This record gives sequence, C-alpha cells and structure tokens, in this order.
Amino acid sequence: MVEDGFPPEGGGTAVASARAVPDDHPIAVVRSHSLPALVGRELTHRILAGELAAGSKLNEADIALRLGVSRGPVREAFRALEVAGLVRLEKNRGVYVRELSSAEADEIFELRALLDEFAGRRAAQQATAEDVRTLTAMVERMDEATRQGDADGYFELNLAFHDRIVGLAGNAKLSELYRRLVNELALFRRASFDHAANLPRSAAEHRAIVERIAARESESTGRLLREHAMASRERARLAREPGAADMPPRRPHRSPGRRR
Repeated sequence: MVEDGFPPEGGGTAVASARAVPDDHPIAVVRSHSLPALVGRELTHRILAGELAAGSKLNEADIALRLGVSRGPVREAFRALEVAGLVRLEKNRGVYVRELSSAEADEIFELRALLDEFAGRRAAQQATAEDVRTLTAMVERMDEATRQGDADGYFELNLAFHDRIVGLAGNAKLSELYRRLVNELALFRRASFDHAANLPRSAAEHRAIVERIAARESESTGRLLREHAMASRERARLAREPGAADMPPRRPHRSPGRRR
C-alpha cells in the first residue's frame, strides 16, 4: 500500500528488491540513470499537487528512506527540480520548495501571457482535426471536473491543456521555457482553483480558445490565450488576498498520494 504518495518502507517494492542486481548488470546501469528521473517525477507530482507546500524543506535522507532508494538519486533529482524552477538549493541550509512573491509572480504571468499568445497563433495555424478533437475532449473533462467541484482534477487538466497547445506550436525552446514558467507559478496559482466560481469561468475560457483553434483564427486564438493568462493572474491574486480563505472549496483536496 502506498502512503503519502511514497512506496512503503522496506523490501516490498520493485525498487528495493532490485538492489540484489549486481552493479555491473545492464539492468543496474539502466536503473542508475532512471532512478533520479523517477524520484524527480514523484516529487514534482507532490509539489504541483500542493502536498509539499511552498517554502517547506525537503529532507534528502527521509525521502531516500521512504522511496527505498539511496541518497544519490534524490540528490540528482533535487538538482533537476532546481533547474525546473520547483525548488531552491541553499548552501549549508538545504533544499526548499520554491516560493514566489506576488511581484515575481506578476512578472512571470506577464511573460507567460506573451508566450501563450505566440503559442496560440501557431497552434491555430498547425492544429489538425485530431488535435482539435483532443483539445475538445480535454475541455469536456474540465467541464465534468467543474460539475464535480474537483479542483485537483481540474488543475491537472489545465496544465495538460496548455502544455498541449504549446506543443502544437512546434517550438522546442518555447516548450522548455514555458514549462519552467508554469512550474514556478504552480503553487502560487493552485489556490485559485479551490474557489467554486473560478472553475466555470476558466472552463468557458478554454472552450472559447478551442473554438478559435478549430476555426483556424490565429490572431483571435492568440488574443484569447493572452487574456486568459492575465485573467488567471487576477484569479490567483484574489485567491491570496486576506479573507479569501473564508471562501471554501467545493470539495476538499484528495488525500496525499492519491493519483488520477
């Protein structure tokens, strides 16, 4: 059984049992390269889900023990997460989940709005009928998450939706930069999805974007994506204002470790 998003301690996991493989075996070589990525994916999930709060300290030894790996892969994963903008490494102090100030978040939102506009224009020019069907299906799932008051599910779909549009732009450097910005904003924005009124507004904006892509209206697609990014900034800002905590989410967060 998985607790708190980590495999159980001890020898019952595939990671733990694989330790018996000799160090020079091909499987061991593959494992030595893949473990940091696996650890990184697990920590990324927990950070983006809000299970590891902004500003919290990550304990290398504890994470290694609970994942059933040595500390080396965890250390490598920390370095990758720093590059991704999710954690900060402080010399002689440790590793902390990244925490953004409102001013820094505003700057990132403004940059993201420009990238969204560019990606939207390119997506409308290059999207196939199959791409439009995929985006439409994502919006339908967003609508369902909205009806269910599933803030966690909606948040994950929202990330996937924008990642898909950026992918359609066909620019690898854009994708790399955009994903870092999205990672940096994730914890700042997460609270805005907890308020019931925000989900249908956001879902309607996504549906309008897909309609413009389907119509191959590149300029209006770019404009809607830029406006959507700035509207997201306002929703995130309002969610963090004093008194926002008095507006409860329609449904509590999933328990730690639960996956979609």
